[in-house]
Amino acid sequence: MDSVDLTGEDKMLVDTVDPVVDEKHSEDVTIITPDDEETQPTKPLATDHEAMMKYIFPHDPTLEIASQTIHTWEIRDWQKMERRSHGPTFECGGSPWRVLFFPLGNNCDCASFYLEHGYEDKPPEDWYKCVQFGLVLWNPNDPSISTFHQAHHRFTQEEADWGFTRFIELRELMVSTEKGRPLVENEAVNLTAYVRVMKDPTGVLWHNFVNYDSKKETGYVGLKNQGATCYLNSLLQALYFTNSFRRAVYKIPTEDEDYSNSALALQRLFYLLQTSNDAVGTTELTKSFGWESQDIFAQQDIQELNRILMEKMETKMKGTEVENLLTRLFVGKTKTYIRCIDVEYASERVEDFWDIQLNVRGFKNLDDSFKDYIAEETMDGENKYFAEGHGLQDAKKGVIFESFPEVLHLHLKRFEYDLNTYAMQKVNDHYEFPEEFDAAPYLSPETDRSESWEYVLHGVLVHSGDLNAGHYYAFLKPEEGGNFFKFDDDRVTRATKRETLDDNFGGDYAPGENGVRNQYTRQISLKRSMNAYMLVYLRKTKVEEILVPVTEAETPPHLSKRLEMERAAREQKRKEREEQPLFLQVKAVSDRQFKAHQGFDLVDWSDKDGRPESAPLCIRFRKASTIRDLKIELARHFEANPEKVHLWLMVNRQNKTVRPDQPLSEMDQTVEEASSKGGGTKSQDLRVWVEVRDDVRDAARIKDPNSPWFVVFLKHYDPIRHTLKGHTHLYMRKNDKVAELIPIIQDMMEWGRSEVKLYEEIKPTMIEPMKPKQSFNLAEIQDGDIICFQKVLTEKESDQVEALKHYKDAKEFYEFLLNLTKIRFQPKVAQANLQDFVLELSRKMSYDDVAEKVGQYLNVQPTHLRFTTVNANTGAARSAIKRASATTLQQMVTNQYYTTTQISHNSLFYEILDMSLAELETKKILKFTYLPDGIAKEELCDALVPKSGSLADTIPTLQQRFGLSSEIVPRIRFFQAHLGKIHKEMPHGFSVAGMQDFTTLYAEIVPEEELAAGEDDRIIQAFHFQKEPSKVHSSGVPFTFVVKKGETFDKTRVRLQIRTGIKGKPFEKIKFALVQKSQFSKPTYLADEDVLYDMMTDSDDLLGLDHVDKNGRNGWGRNGPEIRIK
Repeated sequence: MDSVDLTGEDKMLVDTVDPVVDEKHSEDVTIITPDDEETQPTKPLATDHEAMMKYIFPHDPTLEIASQTIHTWEIRDWQKMERRSHGPTFECGGSPWRVLFFPLGNNCDCASFYLEHGYEDKPPEDWYKCVQFGLVLWNPNDPSISTFHQAHHRFTQEEADWGFTRFIELRELMVSTEKGRPLVENEAVNLTAYVRVMKDPTGVLWHNFVNYDSKKETGYVGLKNQGATCYLNSLLQALYFTNSFRRAVYKIPTEDEDYSNSALALQRLFYLLQTSNDAVGTTELTKSFGWESQDIFAQQDIQELNRILMEKMETKMKGTEVENLLTRLFVGKTKTYIRCIDVEYASERVEDFWDIQLNVRGFKNLDDSFKDYIAEETMDGENKYFAEGHGLQDAKKGVIFESFPEVLHLHLKRFEYDLNTYAMQKVNDHYEFPEEFDAAPYLSPETDRSESWEYVLHGVLVHSGDLNAGHYYAFLKPEEGGNFFKFDDDRVTRATKRETLDDNFGGDYAPGENGVRNQYTRQISLKRSMNAYMLVYLRKTKVEEILVPVTEAETPPHLSKRLEMERAAREQKRKEREEQPLFLQVKAVSDRQFKAHQGFDLVDWSDKDGRPESAPLCIRFRKASTIRDLKIELARHFEANPEKVHLWLMVNRQNKTVRPDQPLSEMDQTVEEASSKGGGTKSQDLRVWVEVRDDVRDAARIKDPNSPWFVVFLKHYDPIRHTLKGHTHLYMRKNDKVAELIPIIQDMMEWGRSEVKLYEEIKPTMIEPMKPKQSFNLAEIQDGDIICFQKVLTEKESDQVEALKHYKDAKEFYEFLLNLTKIRFQPKVAQANLQDFVLELSRKMSYDDVAEKVGQYLNVQPTHLRFTTVNANTGAARSAIKRASATTLQQMVTNQYYTTTQISHNSLFYEILDMSLAELETKKILKFTYLPDGIAKEELCDALVPKSGSLADTIPTLQQRFGLSSEIVPRIRFFQAHLGKIHKEMPHGFSVAGMQDFTTLYAEIVPEEELAAGEDDRIIQAFHFQKEPSKVHSSGVPFTFVVKKGETFDKTRVRLQIRTGIKGKPFEKIKFALVQKSQFSKPTYLADEDVLYDMMTDSDDLLGLDHVDKNGRNGWGRNGPEIRIK
């Protein structure tokens, strides 16, 4: 590591004994020159040890000294010292120390000094010391001449020395300084070591975390980060150490579930955290949530994730013994009230809360935020309250807590919407929170206080970074009265109270810390970017009950069995990996596979064929076994007599085919030797042909006893059946004529004297006719070659083949096979009578040919089919393929222009249209949402309208689908929404030509109430948000609403329920607020006695519906997908 010489002298290198030369480090050192040199402290004399120690060690309030020592080594006869010299041993912190000295430099032109432990052999096992040390080299005759360097290091058995390779250049040692004397005078110099052994309360001070074991050091394990799941890890650890929650999760019945059930996946995770010795992965859990890669790499909001997870677990717990436990643990109650000052009248509403959001900006601490939360607002002047029976009255409006839950989650509003920049920003202001606090002052006077409402800090979830880039970690206290621990993804360390509390208050850095570079934002900031974002407090009287240890006996019994099976499977895979060098893969093929295979070569070695009957037999076989052993094993698989089984080694030929090359006749040869001698395959596979025969002579006629035998494979092309399959193998002589095959084939096929055509299958792109008069030798036919035969068609058979649109010639069929591909067709819109299917088609087929094949399969008109490409990564539909006579299937499944999104090469979506595709291309599909019942029900609609048409052309679709009468048509209203609010109403005659596919369009029947609105009535636009108006629901339906003069909100609420169509508990959970543009960030929540009409001051005022956005994203700074849990 590099360091800056505080005296302004030459820079040096701090390292172990082995020198490290890294020139780039010098660029990272910033030298700060003060404006006023006189303000710098004067370097003391080297003999003034106390002053020198204060001078060389900067003050660090985070460090505590355990022991310190000052030791001086009098170095004499500098030039005569050994290359590697040691000073006297001295003691500090219960361990011996000494200075290691290289007088002529450690492979450099500088004197090198290091501090190392002084044990004669090795230090005790697990020994370590955290040491801050400084080395001062000074002239014993003039202690004002000196130079020094200081560093700190965690000394261990592995890193037993640390110091300065370039302490000072050798050429400077003997040269006189400005004081007229050199540093080393008469070969003499003194070296004083200032050594401080520091306390290490966390056990990780200056730790490099190499081979760090969280379980061993802390008793706990962390969670692996999948990409950007640190926020998830922090929340999961906080919930895991809420032991009563963990116990409740364990009691959810999951015996008959698989890991797609989120409750079982969470049980599994908690069990592994409880029993594992290593960091636990969260993959199974996120899979159960239905998360994909885009979810894994999108950082989300802890508060929203916690809400959704709690909601899901609450659903899973229904009907079980722990059905209401989450409510008891995490749910408190607030009371919103309005009380008249001068008359006896009050309005109150009690609501549940799972967490409390507290303002940070402008407040010093938790107490200030709570006081702000329950602060009363006076309603007077123009803002008087309308009390039924009393008219307008001065009133007090506020919120008070009826109760707090046993586990209190506080979300500090570190992220706020800035009206100046119209963007979310992080608030890094200093904000304190206590280790304990009394919540009683924030409770309603009517609340039962017989039991203490004191709370103790259990967890601090920290966000480090800014809005767009950051990291989450957590400080948690697992045991009552125990210590805090830091849970940072897969690493767990002990933590001090200062690290847990003070360091996470935010605010400015302490003096001397200015200009710290944040590792996530890479920006220099004067404010701490790491600060508490979520606090977990436990009610003091319930701590023992909440944190009662969870034993193994309380875990679901089936969990341990499942995990044991998983461990066994992993162990088996590990064993297989370890034994992999002892085995190789044997791929065997016989006439059985050859006869079932249609295509090139003997079989499809890549297994793309997909037909199990033609796939090679694959077995894992020990390399040291003999060919005899392999022969017996393969005979068993092929149900043959081992005596009649003969093995042939198969090799890759230069023409990219795999053919039998030579018999494996040496039975005592090992499988590994046979594979290496073959030398024909580049992979680790041994490919063999398994031949079952009695004798060579049974297979062929003998013409010349002196001519060598060779084996040839025969394939038969049947143009009527349109098949090309293996038929058999037989032996011929090299000098036999090719024509001698013909009578053999005629006899085998029982063709009589019908004419036969022969082709040699040289390689997929080379299928050549054979000359009957040539000998096999001249035709260069050898072992393993394939000859294809077909019967010459009669005129009648030829007409039949033409009618079937089959290929008459084997060579043409080979070319067809070369371009053959399997395409999976999926219905673009799921329907009960439509299903996925796979067709084998030629890449050279035209669009119309493909449509015809698909039409035949579906029994529909091919002209009424439309195809759409498929996104290769997500499986989603991309774009419809335009029909063109020249378009081939190859072009249909290939990107026709450069794009980062790849389309699938083997799948297409299909649609069955109500009209021909040609007619459809003159029209436009308009997508919109019809609202048949307020906003409670949404019906997605597609209307096919002329490209030059208007919105009126969609009305017949609405009438047909929803049975709308002609009388109701004039009341149909279309409006466009943008960012969750109504953008504009659109008349029936609005042209659809310019409307984009992404336009959010709604259609509804104008309510009779709106049609009957009087002159005194007002129309207000309504939208949906969650907690803050800036967090607009991503999929909430905006609407218009009639506001009546003089109507109190309790009656308005009844009409709102009718207008929205939302019923029961979902409606009861909605909080209504007036959102005014001038105070957009501070909505005015409406009580039953409020008169909305009187509170509206501007035509731009909005009615806000504050409720949970279950379908969208309303958190801060997230560009990824919404949080969802299946």
